[in-house]
Amino acid sequence: MSKAQIATYQHIARVRQLLGEFAIEMIKRGDRHDASKFDPIEMGPLEEMQKIVDDEGPALPGSEAYKARTAMLGTMISHHRQSNPHHPEFYEFELGGQYMNGINGMDLFDWRAANLDRDAGAPMSLAFSCDKYKIIGPLRHILFNTAERLGYVVDDPSAIDRKE
Repeated sequence: MSKAQIATYQHIARVRQLLGEFAIEMIKRGDRHDASKFDPIEMGPLEEMQKIVDDEGPALPGSEAYKARTAMLGTMISHHRQSNPHHPEFYEFELGGQYMNGINGMDLFDWRAANLDRDAGAPMSLAFSCDKYKIIGPLRHILFNTAERLGYVVDDPSAIDRKE
């Protein structure tokens, strides 16, 4: 085997190792995801919100009902965001404080899970989530491209190029 072949195999093995470490971290994060919701400070308000959802149905992201419900959960949401590093608000610089695992996995998949739970799989409000966190430029494109590649239907595919 030539030196170039050996170097290539070593490079491939190193990339495999690093991807494996990343995947393990993602699995660990998935296991810990939203565990704080079982704390009484979060579960109590969630129980009350579930009653509203059962009575009135889900609220579309960005709607007046959504805003009112979010306001009702104020203390719960603050505690949740401060307890879970997959939320940009966990960090001093919000989105700019996150790292790849948060943006790559937890945000997009958390948004998708909420979409499936809340909206029964209706088109995903990815533009709303990106606008909420001021995600623009290449990162916005990456999120939209990833959603498309995974087969997620988004509500406004043209919003991929929104500047603000």
